[in-house]
Formats: sequence, C-alpha cells, structure tokens
Amino acid sequence: MNSALSTQDSGLNSLAEWLGYLEQLHPKTIDLSLDRVAEVKQRLNLSPSFPIITVAGTNGKGSVCTMLEAVLLAAGYRVGLYTSPHLLRYNERVRINGEEVSDDAMCAAFAAVEQARGDVSLTYFEFGTLAAVWLFACAGLDVAILEVGLGGRLDAVNAFDTDCAVLTSVDFDHMEYLGDSRLAIGYEKAGIFRAGKPAVCGEFDVPYSVLAHAEKIGANLRRIGPDFGYDGLEPNQWRFTSSDGLRLSLPYPALRGDYQLGNASTCLAALEQLRARLPVAHDDIRRGLLEAVVPGRFQVLPGRPQRIFDVAHNPHAARALAENLRAMPPTGKVIAVFAMLRDKDIAGVVRVMKEQVDLWWVAGIGQPRGASADELMRVLEQEDLAQRAESFPTVAEAYRHACAKAAEDDKILVFGSFYTVAEAMILTAVEG
Repeated sequence: MNSALSTQDSGLNSLAEWLGYLEQLHPKTIDLSLDRVAEVKQRLNLSPSFPIITVAGTNGKGSVCTMLEAVLLAAGYRVGLYTSPHLLRYNERVRINGEEVSDDAMCAAFAAVEQARGDVSLTYFEFGTLAAVWLFACAGLDVAILEVGLGGRLDAVNAFDTDCAVLTSVDFDHMEYLGDSRLAIGYEKAGIFRAGKPAVCGEFDVPYSVLAHAEKIGANLRRIGPDFGYDGLEPNQWRFTSSDGLRLSLPYPALRGDYQLGNASTCLAALEQLRARLPVAHDDIRRGLLEAVVPGRFQVLPGRPQRIFDVAHNPHAARALAENLRAMPPTGKVIAVFAMLRDKDIAGVVRVMKEQVDLWWVAGIGQPRGASADELMRVLEQEDLAQRAESFPTVAEAYRHACAKAAEDDKILVFGSFYTVAEAMILTAVEG
C-alpha cells in the first residue's frame, strides 16, 4: 500500500482544514453512484482480507453496529467500526478497537485518498468512507463493521463486498433518493446483499422487493420471525432463538427500549452466520450487550429534571422514542426542545409525538437544510399545538430556557436531528 502524503505535502495542516476542503470538493452533497469510489478504491489497492459486516436500514443501524462492535471486542477481536453521521467530532465515525482514531491518523488517511484520486471528484461521504477503510487496512483488523450512509445499492460503503449484510428496518426516509414506497426503498437497501453470502433482516414486515432480490441473486437470507427471534422470560432477562440452533438467555441490553431486543437479535443472527470465522462465546455476548451504548439514542443524563437526548428524525424513530417515554414514570411535564431538517417528515414526527409532549419549544437549525423556528411553528399550528409552543432562534436558546424553567419532576426532551442533539450536548458540556 502506498504511504500517505504528509499534511505539509497536501497543504492542509489540520483535520478541520481537511473537512472544510472535503465539503467543497464535489458539486453535490449527495451523489449516489459507485463509479467514482470504485475507481479510487482500485487506485488505493483496497482489497481487505478481513471479513466485513455491512449494516443498512432506515433506523437501528447505529444500535446494531455498536452491539456488533461491543460483542466482537469482548471476544478479543481487533475491530474497526465506521458509522455516520457524527455528533460532536468527525473522529466518532472511525473507531479501531473501540477508540476513535486520532486527528493525525485521519489526516494521513485523507492525504492517501487525495493522492490516489487524481481528477476523480468525490463527495464528503465517499472520501470519508475510503479513508476509513484505508485506516482499517493499515490496522491489521480481524473484522470491520461498515454502516451504510444512505440507502445501500449506490452508497459508497457498497463498493466493498460484504461477508454478511445486515438490514435493520425499512421505512420512509430520504424518499427523494430512494423512492416513495417501501418496495422501492427496500430494493435500494437490499442492494448490499451478495450472492452466496448471508443476509440478515431485522424487519418484521419485509417488503417483497427485499425477498425477491435476495432470491434473485442467491443471498442466504435470514429473517426475524421465521428464522430467528426473541421473547421475554422475566423482567430482567430475554431469550434469543434461531432456527440455525442458537439458544441464549441474556440480560436486557444497555440500550433502552423493548425494540432494542429486535436490534440485539439481529446482531446475534449476524454473528451466528459468521461463527466459523468469528466465533464468540455466551459470556462475550452478555458482556457486549451490557456495554454497548450509542450517544444520542434515548440518552438520559443524570440529575433532575431529567434530560433526554434522542436524534429521532423520522416517524419510525419517533415511534420508538414515544414508546420509551411511555415506559417511564409519568411525572411532571415533558418539555420538548425540537428542531429538524426541512427535508424530513416534520408533520409525521409531530403527529407521532403529540401525545407524549406537553410543551414544544421549537428552534431553528443553523444549516442550509435546517427548518426555521417559523416553519416548525406552522406545522404545530396545523396540528393544533401552537398554544403549547414557543419559538427560539437557536437550539441553544431553547435548551437554556428549558433548563431554567423546568421543574424537578419535569422531563426535558431534546430531539429531531443529530444537529439538535449535538448543540444541546455542547452546551451541556460547557455550562453543565
């Protein structure tokens, strides 16, 4: 493998400079195609010898990826994890052995991709995907877990052949790119399947397009329900069962919500398909599921009033959030600090959450795609919720107001996008 350019040779001296450069490199933020990334992959001679687990889905990807990583780390393997987007630092996207890579390592990887790409234009995500796999190839991994950014079939991650494809869920999101039906969206996500390789699906209501594509290419499909699943035994224990023979009694995962049992089952089904190459013991599974934590996914901060951060940004994720709120003791009011991107189903999310939220404190997001507070207020007016709402220019102002006004028994819920949660997290770190 060719060594990377130094940051001095590239003219870029920090990770922040590199990220600014990548944002300007390609004319489109999203440009679904495998041609460009496949060309640069070949120039980099990126042909990993370690097994790859590719994870796609509308929701649940982050949870399943983190569970896979935690169990495999508990079993003693050298594990690489690539996820997106990040909350606070770009380095969150690339982890090796459970640790975020350093700025210097990330810059070296970007320099390697820059040197190899020549005149090939890459999107921010494509560039980052190639850099992550370059780092993994340098690290001598036993296994890498790659989270799909958008869809599957034409996502940059799909330039790398998978040894086990995981599809967590199929629902409505990114419809301008993936289609306006579950059939179309399912087909795009099933594009990560490979002939003769295992494909694990954690969606109970599987669109026919997923089944048809798996059959057409000869993927070895395993589905939650017919082929694997779970049930609760008692308040602190659940059971995983598989038609391939695995039977396990386990403590509930650290990640909150009964729906996380579906994610945990999907994780275990994938590991079962790879057991010949990556065997894991019962104790590894127990430890991994108890240690797997995803920041910003129903993250409850210590102290009172309770503060809950959740990146839920589509109706499917909002339903899971609402379920978690219903399971909590019904004390005080729920005050929502709410901000979303304009191209998301804002009305759909509000309709799901309207019975769980007492007060809506809406804010704008300072991004080109961000909805303004006025736009959110118009949606709340349409849902007859304006009398329970106030607007603020920024998430930080809404969050400060919530922290100042909430009673001890209230809950402050910050949700609607990664940007929303990230802004509140930064403020919490600075101001407490």
